[in-house]
Amino acid sequence: MKEISAKEVQQALEQGQAINLIDVREVDEVEAGHIPGIIHIPLGLLEFRLHELNKNEPYVMVCRSGGRSGSATQFLESQGFNVSNMVGGMLAWDGEVK
Repeated sequence: MKEISAKEVQQALEQGQAINLIDVREVDEVEAGHIPGIIHIPLGLLEFRLHELNKNEPYVMVCRSGGRSGSATQFLESQGFNVSNMVGGMLAWDGEVK
């Protein structure tokens, strides 16, 4: 499984790079604070919303601590997607939060 640090994601966003961030937390967690520009797909709905994703685009998975996003990363990899897990999740995030 490919991994990326929260710091690497933050630096890429600050440099203006477009990153497809998918937050797999539950609705109340995302409403409490999320990285601007995320795609919100709760982990339990991921398999039902695959049609919304493009296998030609890279994705970075995000959750609270990295566990659920790790599961999501493994699932999406098994479906042929180019995906990385943001290590440490939102607990490791020091960047902007909405």
